[in-house]
Amino acid sequence: MKIRVLVRKTSLADMKPFLAAVTESKALHRPWVSAPDTPAKFRRYVRRMSPPTNYAFLVCRRDNGLSLGVVNLSNIVRGLFQSGYLGYYAFVGHERQGFMRQGLMAVVRHVFKSLKLHRLEANIQPDNVASIALAASCGFRKEGYSPRYLKVGGRWRDHERWAIIAS
Repeated sequence: MKIRVLVRKTSLADMKPFLAAVTESKALHRPWVSAPDTPAKFRRYVRRMSPPTNYAFLVCRRDNGLSLGVVNLSNIVRGLFQSGYLGYYAFVGHERQGFMRQGLMAVVRHVFKSLKLHRLEANIQPDNVASIALAASCGFRKEGYSPRYLKVGGRWRDHERWAIIAS
C-alpha cells in the first residue's frame, strides 16, 4: 500500500488552515465531535495538547501538506497502566478515502514503539458507523458500552469503548 499521508504535531502556525477546515467540516462533525472553531479555542487546544500527557497530531497529504484530519492522544497515564485515550476526525472532502486509516495507524505505531504505551482506548458514539469501522480496521476491539459517557455538543452521549493493546 502506498503511504499517502504524513503525521505531524499540531502547532499554532496551523491555526488559519485548521480553523477553515473545521468550519467547512461542521456538518460532517456534528454530533460526533466539537473541534476548536475559534482562534481562542485553537490556542487553548494547542496549549492543552502538550506532551507528555497529551499530543495533537495533524494527518496531512504527503504530496502537498494539506491537512486531512486530526488524531488526538490524551490523558496518558504512566506507571503500571501505560495507557492513553485516542480521538480522531477527518476534515470534509477527505473522509472515506483511506487517509485517516493511514494516519491513525501511524499514530498507533508511534504510541506503541516510541512512547512505549501498552494500551489505547477510543470512545465512540454507537451511531458513528464510520468511526467504528475505522477503529476496527486499525485493530481496535470493542470492550464495552458507557452510557452518558462524554459531553459532546452540549449533551451527555453514550459511547462504545474500543481499545488496542501493544502486541
